[in-house]
Amino acid sequence: MLKINDILEITTDSKGKCQYDCKQLHILNALPKERLQIKITKISSRFIEAKIIKIIDPSKHRSKEKCPIYDECGGCALLHMKYEEQLAYKKEELTKITSLKLHDVVPSPEMYHYRNKIILGFRQQGKKVIAGLYEEETHRIVSYEKCLLHDETSDKIVNTLCKLIMKYKLSIYDEDKRIGLFRHVMIRKGYYTKQYMVVLVVSSSIFPSRNNFIKDLRHEHPQITTIVQNVNKRATSIVLQDEQKVLYGKGFIEDQILGKTFKISPRSFFQINVLQAENLYAKAISLLRLTKDEVVLDAYCGTGTIGICAASYAKEVIGVEQNKQAVHDAIDNAKLNKINNISFYCADATDFMQMCAKQQVLIDAIIMDPAREGSTYKFIEAIANLKVKKIVYISCNPETQIRDLKWFKQQGYEFKEMFLFDMFSHSKHLESIVYLHKKGI
Repeated sequence: MLKINDILEITTDSKGKCQYDCKQLHILNALPKERLQIKITKISSRFIEAKIIKIIDPSKHRSKEKCPIYDECGGCALLHMKYEEQLAYKKEELTKITSLKLHDVVPSPEMYHYRNKIILGFRQQGKKVIAGLYEEETHRIVSYEKCLLHDETSDKIVNTLCKLIMKYKLSIYDEDKRIGLFRHVMIRKGYYTKQYMVVLVVSSSIFPSRNNFIKDLRHEHPQITTIVQNVNKRATSIVLQDEQKVLYGKGFIEDQILGKTFKISPRSFFQINVLQAENLYAKAISLLRLTKDEVVLDAYCGTGTIGICAASYAKEVIGVEQNKQAVHDAIDNAKLNKINNISFYCADATDFMQMCAKQQVLIDAIIMDPAREGSTYKFIEAIANLKVKKIVYISCNPETQIRDLKWFKQQGYEFKEMFLFDMFSHSKHLESIVYLHKKGI
């Protein structure tokens, strides 16, 4: 009788599946037509779970790329697949939840080192200070030397920070005891500008040896253009808090998307993969086929990136965003790019849309890019009441997007296809765009 920790040798089928003792074997990271040695980790009445111990005969789809913390981190869940297989897998997974026509996934222009933002935690390991990534769905920090997705200079800055923390005998924050100074570091890079921001997240406004610490960091990495101290005294998993102080530089960096320049402060939302963001935005704007006499609402606009990129094609753009700092940055970004036909409002998108519907504000088109939880029924209902004729819905979570599309359909909107973009290579995440239009308009 099969037991937990038993070792088996199996061969997967053309879909990477296998059965044993009339039960489906769920084997983590198994690929089609592989001979594997596996270890049983769970047995239920319906299925058996197992992990790979040894790959005896690998699939032709298996990648040779290696990461020493792949099994612990979980950030690159698809790294074991060749890149073209990752794209096919992501599209296939979507076919299980939608009948829309799915276009092939647009590959990322850069498969590795594309992330322009990283957030890491610190932990004490004996006398050594370690910076690392959080293991998926835990608070355990997994140490690393370099990451396949991170900007390489950012990883070097992290290594220097660990050395400086030890040099100046600064303490690491203990989540359980709630003592210690250093909690996190966030590093942001301007892809086009090559500017670097370092945000030191600490538990106190008192930072011993701060001036010498910053001097040493800048000496080691002169490409750093600004350094910010963010004070987080709370028992929370939220990394950045409101209290912060600029220690060097302007407190922000700049980068570009589609030829427009954007200010990026510590708490600004800005696309992590800039080159792919340009592909995504260009497609979204082209789908709307805007004219110079049309008014566009950019909902969930963040720092105004896509609205500013679309402004030259429209009569007027209205941006709405709930985050005050993001709205402040959006206004600055419009001025920076000399865009005069765009305005921004700090408000909840649903509340703002309902106000527009009540006042029958003229809106010809909407660009919406909500957070992972998607939009709301009331937001969509207000769009229908305004009889907005065309919409582009961008999503970082196709599951909630598909839910919202059902609400749009109830309100008389038609849509046929979904465009897919691999914004986060080697992860299971996917960015998608759907164009909708109102029936009879």
